[in-house]
Amino acid sequence: MEKISPCPSAPPDGAFVLRAMVVTRNSFSNMRRTPFWTFSFPVISSAVCEASLSSGDMIELADVAVLVEATRRGSLSAAGRRLGLSPVAASRRLAALEAELGVRLVHRTTRSLSLTPEGEAFLPHAEAMLDHAEEGRSAAVPGSLGVSGVIRIAASVPFGRKVVTPMLAGFLRAHPRLRAELRLSDEIVDIAARGIDVALRIGELRDNGLIARRLGGNPRHLYAAPAYLAEYGTPALLEDLHHHQCLTTPGTTHWVFDRSGRSVRQAVSGRFVADSVEALLQASLEGLGIVRLSEWNVRGDVEAGRLKSIALADAALPDPGVWAVMPSRHHLPAKLRLFLDALTEHLVTP
Repeated sequence: MEKISPCPSAPPDGAFVLRAMVVTRNSFSNMRRTPFWTFSFPVISSAVCEASLSSGDMIELADVAVLVEATRRGSLSAAGRRLGLSPVAASRRLAALEAELGVRLVHRTTRSLSLTPEGEAFLPHAEAMLDHAEEGRSAAVPGSLGVSGVIRIAASVPFGRKVVTPMLAGFLRAHPRLRAELRLSDEIVDIAARGIDVALRIGELRDNGLIARRLGGNPRHLYAAPAYLAEYGTPALLEDLHHHQCLTTPGTTHWVFDRSGRSVRQAVSGRFVADSVEALLQASLEGLGIVRLSEWNVRGDVEAGRLKSIALADAALPDPGVWAVMPSRHHLPAKLRLFLDALTEHLVTP
């Protein structure tokens, strides 16, 4: 393996040999964008020399791991158990990290641990450092067997529960060194600020500066319970929806349809409104009206006869697709490529 040459002014102990992954106190804000191992050894050596760094200017990965685990598990003692450290050793490593950065990262009490504002700002970069180190280790093992680390995924509650979780069960069995952290919310989250590797979204993408990849189609239809249709009839044309109870989210006044290759808007209204897709689904099952939902979300209810699909003669709902949204185009880790490929395949073979 090529070594990093010491600077002319380097101390005799040759403290410039970098181990797995290090970062200076002045450069950690850039670490999410550029993995350490994508730089050549001469570039690293030159940067170290120009910055006049010594081994004392480097952050230890083991110290970073203590911060990340303590944040996830809520205490230093739990982090120590996860990492094979005593509570005292874990506390010393966290103190060393704070001393190196020159800021307090956590508030400690005898029973709890919480991040300071500085700790909240540093945490996504700390997680990225550990992820990049795992990527480096994985690169040394041929094929997908060497892929390890954590994949942090954000998705809506119904999509995460009905699509992503079943897919992850087989995916994690196939890749035993990988771990998945699934964060479900029907709100749009700031994936860069929260250290999310990929957000799975359906429909219009509004994030500026993020990278999006279409994973597959997301067919949608109108559905209603048999009891509702028996009482109010089945709409045949687009304009018929004006006379029906339509289940919508707050602020929605129109649904968009495709008609002969053109996008048209149809006014809709109803007596039930909810900001939860799962609540809208349940309301439709209860016979409260017509709902607009994805096929994957109602497949079981349609097969069981609890809901019926409504096909309009003159219009259809557009397919918004399923999208993977990522914070950066600079580097797509192997673990993320494997996940996206597996999810893409899962979407076409439900």
